[in-house]
Amino acid sequence: MRYTFFLFSIILFSFTAWSQTQLENLKSDVTYLSADKLEGREIGTEGEKMAAEFIARRLELMGVGPKGSEGYFQTFSRKMEQDPHSLAPTDTGKVVGRNVAGFIDNGAKHTVIIGAHYDHLGYGAHGSLHTGEPAIHNGADDNASGVAVMLMLAEKLKSANKNNNYLFIGFSGEERGLWGSNFFTKEPTLSLEDVNYMINMDMVGRLNEEKKLAINGTGTSPVWKETLEKLTNGRFDLVLSESGVGPSDHTSFYLKDIPVLHFFTGQHEDYHKPSDDVEKINFEGMEMIGNYIFSIISELDDDGELAFTKTKEEDQANTPKFSVTLGVVPDYLFDGQGMRIAGVKEGRTADNAGLLEGDIVIKMGDIEVVDMMSYMKGLSSFKEGDKTTVVVKRGDEELKKKVKF
Repeated sequence: MRYTFFLFSIILFSFTAWSQTQLENLKSDVTYLSADKLEGREIGTEGEKMAAEFIARRLELMGVGPKGSEGYFQTFSRKMEQDPHSLAPTDTGKVVGRNVAGFIDNGAKHTVIIGAHYDHLGYGAHGSLHTGEPAIHNGADDNASGVAVMLMLAEKLKSANKNNNYLFIGFSGEERGLWGSNFFTKEPTLSLEDVNYMINMDMVGRLNEEKKLAINGTGTSPVWKETLEKLTNGRFDLVLSESGVGPSDHTSFYLKDIPVLHFFTGQHEDYHKPSDDVEKINFEGMEMIGNYIFSIISELDDDGELAFTKTKEEDQANTPKFSVTLGVVPDYLFDGQGMRIAGVKEGRTADNAGLLEGDIVIKMGDIEVVDMMSYMKGLSSFKEGDKTTVVVKRGDEELKKKVKF
């Protein structure tokens, strides 16, 4: 009876959201997916299943057909050690997750994949930056925001841009290491040879006042940079990165020689914490990003198959390895000199030294910090227990802070 009532509630909620305006739909979708009753959408939990059912029903009500291996769903399992804060059952040593896939079949030769992961951290079982008691990590920005924009695009593309088919995928297991997207690329429900390109939205809910929008993967096809800059029209301050490899689901497709783009509005102090809640989402910014992505798809609609190019990845062998951290969240949208702090983790090295959000690290010991690579190089020169001086810019001042790792 409880399940029947819950399913009815999903259907009623979904129908209401489907009939609303574009902005109202974004708000409804994020509100539902980041609600406490889903308990953080950890892979393998009831909350993850509730989210998957919701996404599938939203697609169905739009008239977007199923394209999983079992209707809208594609199940997969992975080994996972039991965590005391996890709700996922692992009696067999495995956890079961589900991708959700819907398809608009325009009878075209090629298919565009539009994806976003919908899983999150539950009560903080894996990857949490929260230092207190276990608490629900609702993941409004990460990544209810991306799923909501994916659904927005599904509605818009149902009646537009017919020269490609469209596959919409909500991935699970991203937080554990791109599990869902990795599984899909190994067991695709359509031929990857027919895929034109892949667009990934991961954390698109915090567009700031400067309208900075990070787009990764711009080197994976020759058309990306010109198209992106042409269509911006002053709406965004773009921060572009060529690499097709990054900590989100587009990587799985890039590794299959598919052009990719990843849209991202930046880290913040609520990242992987219980405070990533719906009240902090910039829904107007999400709508702007969704409309921008739609304009990109429209611009490329009659361009045929996009050329794929490999990008120059960071040389893993030369990437500095470090065993200590400052305990901060870097601002990946910062394009100035140094490493700007987007968030400070409570009780960690930076917090204890008095570093603040917005400080720009310009020196660690004898290492000049000009970018993320030199910041990592600075960290690699220290070990636990070491002491040093970190120089930061705070407004017009340069401050020296004593730190102990």
